[in-house]
Amino acid sequence: MPRAQWVVASLTVALLSTTVVALQRTEGAGPAAATTDDALPSRALGLSGHRRLVRELELGEQERARTVRPPQGAGGPLRTVSGPLRSARPLRLRIPSLGVDVPLGGGREGVSWDADGPAPGAAGTAVVTGDGLPLGELRRGRTIEIPRADRRTAVFTVVRVSPGPASAPEERPGRAQLRLIGGETAVLARLTGHRVSG
Repeated sequence: MPRAQWVVASLTVALLSTTVVALQRTEGAGPAAATTDDALPSRALGLSGHRRLVRELELGEQERARTVRPPQGAGGPLRTVSGPLRSARPLRLRIPSLGVDVPLGGGREGVSWDADGPAPGAAGTAVVTGDGLPLGELRRGRTIEIPRADRRTAVFTVVRVSPGPASAPEERPGRAQLRLIGGETAVLARLTGHRVSG
């Protein structure tokens, strides 16, 4: 074997040995360490950080699913709707995914309904405004609930979240919509169901 090839082979073996020893020190030597998700081959390939992150995210989602419960008095099971509900005065604004449950009507939270327009759940676009609501965190498909004086809770599904100044929603005759405005975020949601409280 020529001297240059021998030097390269020796350096390669030494480098691999040093790398394995260093990884064993950080990972922990022994057969038990080699059987976990973060075992030495995964660490060497740079995959263990990704697996750990995925595991933490999954555990976080499971924990949130256990801790997020429907608010008290949310009513019975969700019923689908075939059209708008009758007009009734709205009482509260609930956004389960954000942990929001506040009275409607100008309380100290500053959440109010524009009484000159349709009531939430009735035909047309109801407008609710509120300062300090974290509407930018809402996503499409999440629900907004408006308990009303007729003992029904109108359930809306978010179809659009728009940053910046609120623009007028697209009007759809015969459809019940909700425009929720908070600061510089506007949310458009459509009535998709209702709950009846006992």
